[in-house]
Amino acid sequence: MSESVTVNEPATHGSAHEPTATGERADLLEALAKHRQFLRFTTRDLTDEQAGRRTTVSRLCLGGLIKHVTAVERAWAQFVLDGPSAMPDFTSMTEADWARRADEFRMLPGETLTGVLADYAEVARRTDELVATLPDLDATQPLPKAPWSEPGGRWSARRVLMHIITETAQHAGHADIIRESLDGAKTMG
Repeated sequence: MSESVTVNEPATHGSAHEPTATGERADLLEALAKHRQFLRFTTRDLTDEQAGRRTTVSRLCLGGLIKHVTAVERAWAQFVLDGPSAMPDFTSMTEADWARRADEFRMLPGETLTGVLADYAEVARRTDELVATLPDLDATQPLPKAPWSEPGGRWSARRVLMHIITETAQHAGHADIIRESLDGAKTMG
């Protein structure tokens, strides 16, 4: 039987080792932190088995959602630094590539909720540091090749961060539905 995981509030940013964001950057990071906390909160007091359970017709589970949001945030933060080379060419992915990518939406054998949450916390820390130290939020990169990317499109670091916030908020809502279907617990209400 796996142990349940208690979700704690994130550490306060701006310690001696972490840069402090101000102004627009602080506002963006505060919005992201709020949605990250809503997402993490849906996993409070769950076992690994519960975190991996599908509770709706969707293939999504709570642990898989957090893995997905972690992977998305990691990739987009790297995109800010390295451009489209940080992402796969989605237009040339094979069925096998898509099947491997689907593993990011479920808990795999040997994965634990504690491990998934720790990976998410580390990615969040690195993203926050990047946002606080990036020289220019207006710097752009060409979008990666993907059916959903506008041809010739470019995104600024700011737009990427807004996308990460949106993705996190959207999946926090999905997670709330999955958790309520699991055991009746709600994030709010």
